[in-house]
Amino acid sequence: MQTQDNYQTLVSLLLPEGILDYFDIVNTISTKEGLSIYLEEKNEPPVGYKSEDLESKGFLPEIQIQDFPIRTRKAYLCVRRRRWEVKSSGEIISRDWKLVQTGTRMTKEFAAFLK
Repeated sequence: MQTQDNYQTLVSLLLPEGILDYFDIVNTISTKEGLSIYLEEKNEPPVGYKSEDLESKGFLPEIQIQDFPIRTRKAYLCVRRRRWEVKSSGEIISRDWKLVQTGTRMTKEFAAFLK
């Protein structure tokens, strides 16, 4: 378990602060040109909808964000945001990243990319 904690600490220092609270790393691809880190939003309902009956409806289109270089190689975050359907109304919702950045440790720069 100690090794896993060490990896988690290291990864959290390389990624934008707080991102692992909301996203899981699902893949990484390393090439000569750079590193692509694939992130999917966790299946945890947004604040204000936790008491609703929600059904995951997959993901919004993937966005690619260029992040700070790692060891002189370009770094890209390939982000897939989740969406849910509120069963009682049929409304499709996703997390409001403006609220998340205000109420969490997520950086404003990262939240701006997700808009």
